[in-house]
Amino acid sequence: MRTRVTDMLGIDFPILAFSHCRDVVAAVSGAGGLGVLGAVAHTPEQLDVDLAWIRERTGGRPFGVDLLMPSKYAGSKEGGLDGKGLSAMLPGETREWIDALLERYGVPPLPPTEAAEERSGRTLSVDPRSFSPLIDVAFRHRVGLLASALGSPPAWLVERARAEKIPVAALAGKLDHAIAHRDAGVDLVIAQGTEGGGHTGEVATMVLVPQVVDAVAPIPVLAAGGIADGRQVAAALALGAEGVWCGSVWLTTPEAETAPVVKEKFLAATSDDTRRSRSLTGKPARMLRTAWTDAWESPGAPDPLPMPLQSMVVADAQRRIHRVAHQGDNGARRLVTYFVGQVVGQLNASKSSRTVVAEMVEGFVEATERLHGILGGES
Repeated sequence: MRTRVTDMLGIDFPILAFSHCRDVVAAVSGAGGLGVLGAVAHTPEQLDVDLAWIRERTGGRPFGVDLLMPSKYAGSKEGGLDGKGLSAMLPGETREWIDALLERYGVPPLPPTEAAEERSGRTLSVDPRSFSPLIDVAFRHRVGLLASALGSPPAWLVERARAEKIPVAALAGKLDHAIAHRDAGVDLVIAQGTEGGGHTGEVATMVLVPQVVDAVAPIPVLAAGGIADGRQVAAALALGAEGVWCGSVWLTTPEAETAPVVKEKFLAATSDDTRRSRSLTGKPARMLRTAWTDAWESPGAPDPLPMPLQSMVVADAQRRIHRVAHQGDNGARRLVTYFVGQVVGQLNASKSSRTVVAEMVEGFVEATERLHGILGGES
C-alpha cells in the first residue's frame, strides 16, 4: 500500500488514526500506520509526558499531534482570553438550564472537592496563546505530523514546520476550507465528510473527496468520514485520496479510554443513532444521539455558546454525568454521549487496534482483487 502519503510520513500503510488515547496512537503506529494524538485538552506538561510515553513504545516509528486552530472563537478579537476572562462571559441562564436538566434526570452534584477541581479546570487550547506551547512540545519531540482539526494553521506554524521538515495537515469539511488550507501551505489536506465523528460539515465523503482532490492538486489528500474497514479504504483511494484518516473505529478498541458505558452504547448503536450538535464544543460535531443532544434541540433550550465557552459551561455537567452513568439504568446513562461518526453502526465488536489495522489492510487487498477481476484480470 505505497502512496505519496506513506512516502511522506515514513509508514507502511496510509492509515492515520486520530485518538485522544495515547495507547491507541502507539498501537497504530506500531502496526504500520500513523497514530495522531488529539491534544487540544492537554497541558504542555501532560503532552510532554504522553509523547515521551508514545516514543518509548513505538520503537522510533512516527506519530503525530492534532490541535484545533479555529479562526473564530470567543475572545478571538482580543487574540485569546485566559480562563478568568472567558468565565466572565458565561451566561448564568445557561448554567441554570443545565442544572435544571440534570436535576430532571436525577444526576447528583459533584462532591465539594471535585466541584472545586472542576472550577479550576483548563479550557480547550484554541487560541494561539494557548496552543503555541503545545506546538513547542510537539516540535521538541520531532513528531511525524502536525494536524489542525479545525481551521487553517497560521503562517508562522507552517514556516516553522517547513524549516524543521515536519509535515502539516488540516481537515476540511467543505471545498472552501480545503482551498484555504492549500493557500496556507499545508502538506496534506484531509477531506472529512459529514459522516465522520467530531467536528464535521454537511457534505458527504463520497461527494467531498473528489472535489478536494481536484481543487488542491498536487497536494495529497486523505479521506475521512465513514471509514472503518478495507472496502472503505479502497473506495477512498478510488476517489483520488492517497490515504485515510479514521477516528471512530478506534473508540471501541480495548486500548481506547472510552468510558465503558459509552463503549457499550457504541457497540449497540446503529448508523441512525448520531447527530451533529453544538452541545459539547459550540461547533457542529457529530456524536451519539442521547437525551443530552435531544434536550439541546428541544423548545426553550438555550443556544449553544461559541467555542470554547460551550465546553466550559457544560464541563461540570459532563463530569457529573460520567461520574454516575455506569450505575445502572439511570438518568445519567440516558444523557451520556460522546463524539462518534455514522460508522458506529459497523462497530459491533471490540477489537484491538492492531487487529483493526490488519483487517483494514486485508479488506483493502480483497476489495482491489475483486475490482481487478471485474476489469478482466485474474481473480
